[in-house]
Amino acid sequence: MPRVSRAETEKNRLAIEEASSKLFRERGLSVSVADVMRAAGLTHGGFYGHFKSKDELAAIACAKAFEGSTTKWKERVAAMDDAVAARHALIKGYLHDKHRTEPSTGCPLASLVVDVSREDSSKPVRDAFHQGLEQLVDVLSTLQPEANTSEVARQQALEQLSTLVGAMLLARATEGTALSDELLLAARTQLLQSK
Repeated sequence: MPRVSRAETEKNRLAIEEASSKLFRERGLSVSVADVMRAAGLTHGGFYGHFKSKDELAAIACAKAFEGSTTKWKERVAAMDDAVAARHALIKGYLHDKHRTEPSTGCPLASLVVDVSREDSSKPVRDAFHQGLEQLVDVLSTLQPEANTSEVARQQALEQLSTLVGAMLLARATEGTALSDELLLAARTQLLQSK
């Protein structure tokens, strides 16, 4: 059997990371290694040539998902004229029907929070989640024009992020009902009214 080139090995590793990032957000951390490898277009046996364990992959996939969300948030912010418009764009994007129905490409906060909370605190995915959460809090903190200190800005960002994630979790749990739409609308209305 021919050896795989270094470039092909890296390509395969990235495919595994991408597939796991989407699958974990869509179906949770209980997704099997076999399912991840199948989604990446690879055989199950090649997994341990790339990663020490599923725990390692979960942390990498979580970090990759947060990296994507942080980049998306920063791009939305850069496209706006001021902090309020940028914050409102983030709120509208987060509390959108597409985000509710497509968790595999959405924010890892609303798709991984329950699974990560059930993981032992020693698992690397907990640290990856914490770091990713801090990145999003930092972005949202910069969009608090009324805040006179960084502590107040952080507190406001935490309040807003908690509302965003909570509303999305409840809307996903009740998807297909009028209540699901009401939850998104109520959170969006409340957050857009705040200065």
